[in-house]
Amino acid sequence: MLGRPVSHSLSPLLHRAAYAALGLDDWRYDALDVGAEDLPDLLAGLGDEWCGFSVTMPCKQAAVDVADVVEPLPRLLHAANTLIRQDGGWRAENTDVAGIGTALQVAGVESVDRVAVLGAGGTAAAAAVALASLGARHIDVVVREPARADDLVRVLDVLQVPVTVSRLEGAVVDAPVVVSTVPVAGQPAVSALPWRAGQTVLDVLYAPWPTPLAERVTAAGGTVIGGAEVLFWQATVQVELMTGRPAPIAEMRRALDAALARD
Repeated sequence: MLGRPVSHSLSPLLHRAAYAALGLDDWRYDALDVGAEDLPDLLAGLGDEWCGFSVTMPCKQAAVDVADVVEPLPRLLHAANTLIRQDGGWRAENTDVAGIGTALQVAGVESVDRVAVLGAGGTAAAAAVALASLGARHIDVVVREPARADDLVRVLDVLQVPVTVSRLEGAVVDAPVVVSTVPVAGQPAVSALPWRAGQTVLDVLYAPWPTPLAERVTAAGGTVIGGAEVLFWQATVQVELMTGRPAPIAEMRRALDAALARD
């Protein structure tokens, strides 16, 4: 796993549980503290024994730039959360979209119409693509500074999904389905929004849990999906990409549940 910081991540736990269940006793999954500027030299110096990497911030854009082959989804998002070794170099993939989409569907959100995305970074763009794949016909983007939403608006223009961008301060988020990609520092602002019963909110954060937003939505009578679900489902796709075998869902789920129970 590549990123900075990475010490808090549960990804190693999930991947190691998968390798153990698949009998891949000689496989390892380590978290490497790496900045975006370090990525080209790191990858260039690796041997063929390295099969792939999970990639987190701040390296997701750099992973696209350094990859020898970029799949259409990371090309659209200009963000990759997975690098796969292939003949002649590295292939960039993005499993964040699948993780968000599956987390919503497992929670019962099988289709959407008007939705909202809080935030406008790389995860917000992945959320927008996932929501578009579930049928979104309009996406409200709520962000502290509207000018920061330019990349997200570009992605939605390519997908031909109408978008409205509004400022977080004073916002009223009335969409029935909402995905929040706001980091921990922004939780006070998003939890203070006027939430209501009947809304389903996916908060991509998972530690510490519950977040102030999760508590506020629950208190208002809404339904909350935690970011651990996104982490889980995107990791299952990564395992399949890296090993070429079906992910051992039950074993990975048990490992995640045990880790969350300890916390």
